[in-house]
Amino acid sequence: MKKVNIVFFIYQMGAGGAARTLLNIINNLDRNKFSPILVTLNYDGSYEHALKDDVTLIKLDTKRLSRSIFKIAKIIRDRKVDIVFSTIPRVNTIAILAKLASFTKAKNVIREADNLGGTFKENLQLLGFGLIYRLANQIISLSEGVKDNLVKRYKVPRKSIEVIYNPVDVDNITNLANQEEDFDHQSFFDTEDKMIITAGRLVPQKDHHTMIRAFAKVNEHCPSQLVMLGEGYLYEELKKLSNELNIVERVHFLGFQQNPYVYFRHADLFVLSSKHEGFSHVIAEALATKTAVVSTNCRSGPSEVLDNGEYGLLSPVGDEEQLAENMLSVLQATPEKMNEITEKGYERATFFRSNKIVRQYEQIFLDVL
Repeated sequence: MKKVNIVFFIYQMGAGGAARTLLNIINNLDRNKFSPILVTLNYDGSYEHALKDDVTLIKLDTKRLSRSIFKIAKIIRDRKVDIVFSTIPRVNTIAILAKLASFTKAKNVIREADNLGGTFKENLQLLGFGLIYRLANQIISLSEGVKDNLVKRYKVPRKSIEVIYNPVDVDNITNLANQEEDFDHQSFFDTEDKMIITAGRLVPQKDHHTMIRAFAKVNEHCPSQLVMLGEGYLYEELKKLSNELNIVERVHFLGFQQNPYVYFRHADLFVLSSKHEGFSHVIAEALATKTAVVSTNCRSGPSEVLDNGEYGLLSPVGDEEQLAENMLSVLQATPEKMNEITEKGYERATFFRSNKIVRQYEQIFLDVL
């Protein structure tokens, strides 16, 4: 049987959830059936080192998406590519145009990863993306909520969308969570205080302002430390807020960590305070490290990952009072109750196990052909 040549196209293999998802799909594809080729713009990505040795990595000699169309088209022709897989709206648009410019029979499979839109300008832009999306051979959304958004705001026919949850490499996460040599900030965790952790870019979408205010309330009743993994332009603003709330000594900005899972494992609680998510990969990863989770009930991932609160408490977006109450509820649980919470959470994480989810992707690829 001839192997299916698949180009995976992404802006860069950076530190976000889209890159982690592609990494999990690429590394777990059945090599007897598929031959993966990863194409990125000319950037160094945080996850490139984690690619399996047999993955062909091509970096285009440009950092501009608009200049990549004909370069990708040439790769599609020269390497006799069968499927072009992409994720994120602008990248999806370029991938579709590149396939058309290749004048080949290659198929486009595109993935939508977030609940975008809201303002008039954003919604108008999404309608434009939707027109291009209709040219794809298959659209994948990573949650039911994202699918609803594609139908509502992109005006994409519901029948052309398949939902596949993000793959979580539970076994690899377990292995990494136990690599103590990657635990560079152990001193922060050498305390009797409760340890709360979060991970994500320091940008408005993640609403760390609400998290920090909630943490200040939690700390009044339960001495705690907040560890924040991630980088972003809101660092100074968030640092200033911590200072104003007199908790600056208890909030630790540790930047991007190559192995966040060892940090998750040493924490008592993982918190997500986002305004919107597609799936919230990081919640499932936290569950895989046997760490309790509290999240906002934002559109649309957290409620699906946590099964409407069955595997972690949910609070309204921007509600610092309820977020703090939920955090305290977990932190003040008995050891027996905490063990029950974390074991149950781990069981939920296995629902998204990579080999299971990647088989679903493989079936989509074969069906498209």
